[in-house]
Amino acid sequence: MQTKPPTQLPRDIEWRLPRHARSVGRARHLFREQAASWALPQEVAETAELLLSELMTNAYRHAKTPAGREIWARAILTRDRLRVQVTDASDVLPAPRTASSEEESGRGLALVEMLAGEWGAEPRQEGVGKVVWFELGLGSPKSPTAPAGTWAAPRKP
Repeated sequence: MQTKPPTQLPRDIEWRLPRHARSVGRARHLFREQAASWALPQEVAETAELLLSELMTNAYRHAKTPAGREIWARAILTRDRLRVQVTDASDVLPAPRTASSEEESGRGLALVEMLAGEWGAEPRQEGVGKVVWFELGLGSPKSPTAPAGTWAAPRKP
């Protein structure tokens, strides 16, 4: 029997992971556990897990930073939204691109752009690096806060 989570909002959790390929799967696992404890709608949880994986992969592969730097993943749940953000030590802001049909990669941000209600990237206010984030609504398909892919076009970074 699943118990309902406490109603106190917002709920916020952060994971600090090494800049390593294994951290992508670890972040997915940690998020999946948290999504279950928050009783997120399945569609929202699955979409968020996919998009988190894309942002973590980008941070691992493309953030050319000194050894020992971490990647931070954070999930913030409010009454009607889930915000997920990934922070790395690179100052280079990501931009979606169109990958050719022959390329094996290069579609991650296009997925984020297509599936997230909103997304963006900005320099960290507290120091070195950047934050890349996305938001998904938790409402019904007819509401303006519906899950990914059911309402307004994503915001460009």
